[in-house]
Amino acid sequence: MRAELSVVIPTLEAGEALPACLAALVEGLHAGLIREVIVSDGGSGDATARIAEAAGAVLVTGAPSRGGQLRRGAVVAGGGWLLFLHADTVLPEGWAGAVRAQMARGGAAAFRLSFDARGPAPWLVAGWANLRTRVFGLPYGDQALLVSRADYERAGGYRDIPLMEDVALARALARRVGRITLLPLAVRTSAARFQRDGWLRRGARNLWLLARYLCGAEPARLAARYRR
Repeated sequence: MRAELSVVIPTLEAGEALPACLAALVEGLHAGLIREVIVSDGGSGDATARIAEAAGAVLVTGAPSRGGQLRRGAVVAGGGWLLFLHADTVLPEGWAGAVRAQMARGGAAAFRLSFDARGPAPWLVAGWANLRTRVFGLPYGDQALLVSRADYERAGGYRDIPLMEDVALARALARRVGRITLLPLAVRTSAARFQRDGWLRRGARNLWLLARYLCGAEPARLAARYRR
């Protein structure tokens, strides 16, 4: 019987972060859990494609759009379960056991969030993300999403939108399948964007964008604001 889990990683100029992300997946290969790793690239000009191919990943290319990249990766995935993982997120030790247990229980799940930085600001931002997931069932993509192929398709999959593709899928899953649950382990994701923009400023902006989206704002308009 073939392994059930397909890992889908969207990338864009991810050559620096991707090796650590892929290295953490070795645990799943040793456990006989991973069927394939799919890197869905949006046109990187760095070493991303070379790194992915050297690691034995399936490389899918297309236009840069995280929602579209995730959707393209899911199309070619052959596993009965899908794990969507950002390139700058590293799975924790013991993740394979937690994922296998969740697959046995059924239902979509995401990991707790932590950052590769210390201090009160990273702790507060991660704490809010974990609270948001536990109470509202709305994880962001950097928490990694585990979902069965059947549930993913029932919810309509990722939308090819420039922003909030993770929230859109979480809401669709809640309506049609059930709320995303929070796994007991925490992934470690890059703090670079928060450190560049300021923890308070970026955290407030992310919250504002989420509120606008939930109130019906178009993702394209929000993406333009996000890039500014």
